[in-house]
Amino acid sequence: MIIQRVVLNSRPGKNGVPVAENFRLEQSTIAATVQAGQVRVKTLYLSVDPYMRCRMNEDTGSDYLQPWQLSEVADGGGIGVVEESKHQNLAKGDFVTSFTWPWQTAAILDGDSLQKLVPQLVNGRLSYFLGAAGITGLTALLGIREKGHVAAGANQTMVVSGAAGACGSLAGQIGRLEGCSRVVGIAGTDEKCSILVQEMGFDAAINYKKGDVAKQLRELCPGGVDVYFDNVGGDISDAVISQMNQNSHIILCGQISQYNKDVPYPPPLPADIEKIQKERNITRERFLVLNYMDKQEASVLQLCQWIQEGKLKVRETVVEGLANMGAAFQSMMSGGNIGKQIVSVSK
Repeated sequence: MIIQRVVLNSRPGKNGVPVAENFRLEQSTIAATVQAGQVRVKTLYLSVDPYMRCRMNEDTGSDYLQPWQLSEVADGGGIGVVEESKHQNLAKGDFVTSFTWPWQTAAILDGDSLQKLVPQLVNGRLSYFLGAAGITGLTALLGIREKGHVAAGANQTMVVSGAAGACGSLAGQIGRLEGCSRVVGIAGTDEKCSILVQEMGFDAAINYKKGDVAKQLRELCPGGVDVYFDNVGGDISDAVISQMNQNSHIILCGQISQYNKDVPYPPPLPADIEKIQKERNITRERFLVLNYMDKQEASVLQLCQWIQEGKLKVRETVVEGLANMGAAFQSMMSGGNIGKQIVSVSK
C-alpha cells in the first residue's frame, strides 16, 4: 500500500533555529496484510509540540526522549481511525491515539500501543485529545496540582509565561478553576493578550515585547507572585522569579526560549536570581507529566468535564495536509500560534 510520510531531512544543530526544510515529504509503502495483534489505521491528526525540538538533536539531553533519525519517519502524538483490525479489543471504525504515532498518512501499528477514544467526551472534537484533553491538558492540570500547591481560598496569584501557547492557555484557566484568585499571563502580541483576558478569563496579560515586563508585573501583581507556571525560561522568568513571594512555587513545565541553545535542562539561573530563589525558599523542580500516568484517567475525565461545561476554553491552530508538517513545526517554534498546533492529515 502506497503512503506519504514525513522524515527528518536534516538537523538544525544544537544552537540552530528549526526550519521547514529540516523535514522532507516522501512516498513509501506499508504491508498489504495485517498480522495478529495489529491494526491498520488512517491518520487524522498529528500534534506539533515544543519538546520535539530536542528530538531533532542527535542527543536529546533527556533519558526519556529518543532522537529522530535522519531519513527516518518522525513521530509524536497522533489520532487515527482503524480501517482493519486483528486486535481483540479494537474494531474497524474505532478512533485511537498514541504518543508515538508515525508522521504518515496510514500505518500498521501494534494494537496494544493504542488507546481507544470516546469522541462524545470532547463533544466530537477529536483533535482535543491531542491538546486540552490529552497530554497538553494533563501537563497543565497535573503540573498545577503536583507542583503548584494551589489552595482554594488562599488568595494566590499565578503568573503564566508562554500564556497563549497550547499548555499556557490551559494552565491559566486551570489555575483559576483550582482556586487561584488572580491569574496574569505573559505573551508576545496584543492579540494574544486580548484573547487571554477576554476569552480565557485571565485577569490581565503582558505583551513582553512592549514595555518593561518587571514594571508591569509589579503593577499587576501588587501582592507578589505565589505560583509561576514557567513555559519559557530566560529573561522573562528571571523577571517573574524576582517578584515571587516567600515559600512560593515554580511549575517548571518548559523552557522554550532555551531550546535552540546548548544548555542543560533545566537551565541554570543567573546568580542573582538563584540567590532570590534560595533566600525565599522558592521551589523549582523539574516536572515531567509521564511520572504521573497513574492519575491520567481521572485527570482526563476532569478535563473533559470542564470542556463540556464550557469552563475550559480551547484554542487550536490547525494546518491542513501532511506536506505542511515542517512549516507547522517552524511556525510553532517561532511562537506565532495561539493554542495547540495541530496538523489535519485526512478526513
